[in-house]
Amino acid sequence: MDYLQELIRRYPELSGIKDAILNAASCMIRVFESGGKLLVAGNGGSAADCEHIVGELMKSFVKKRTLPAAYTAALAAINPEIARYLGPRIQPGLPAIALTGHAGLSSATLNDIDGAIVYAQQLYGYGKSGDLFIGISTSGNAKNVVYAAVAAKAKGMTVIALSGGTGGELVNYADVAIMVPETETYKIQELHLPIYHTLCLMTEDHFFP
Repeated sequence: MDYLQELIRRYPELSGIKDAILNAASCMIRVFESGGKLLVAGNGGSAADCEHIVGELMKSFVKKRTLPAAYTAALAAINPEIARYLGPRIQPGLPAIALTGHAGLSSATLNDIDGAIVYAQQLYGYGKSGDLFIGISTSGNAKNVVYAAVAAKAKGMTVIALSGGTGGELVNYADVAIMVPETETYKIQELHLPIYHTLCLMTEDHFFP
């Protein structure tokens, strides 16, 4: 299935940013092909979107994902009984981390340093050259997401901005900027979901045809 074509058919208002979505999918594929990982951050509803994205990438989304035979054999060499249980159940994942779910680290950063750097701190710790950061901000001006994008660029990472309207400050640091044609927060979020679903579908289809 041509997932991008299907997205535009269902949401024709996104036709003007079709190329940006395609470029973002290409970035995701390239990063995973080179052994990199995805880090993603946002606030509020966008934080929930981060967790959603990771959930679609780290296990099967719509395609069946089968463990490599070599890994199944390695499991069996360690414990055949456990291998018989894990082998049919573990699903290959595309490595992705939501920076929104680390309560201990986030609260320590907030208390000990400055809450605005909570994502930048994690970008420095987790990120490496060749990784990918997706920053989600409906306005594009969320300071903690902007700081994270700057930290990611300094690490040699690719940055994708997912925003709305004119994109805000975030797009200044993005290699690819996906700016949906809405200005109200909830309307922007309503369009972000089918976009990142499409990105995950296109990426999964590449690795698990």
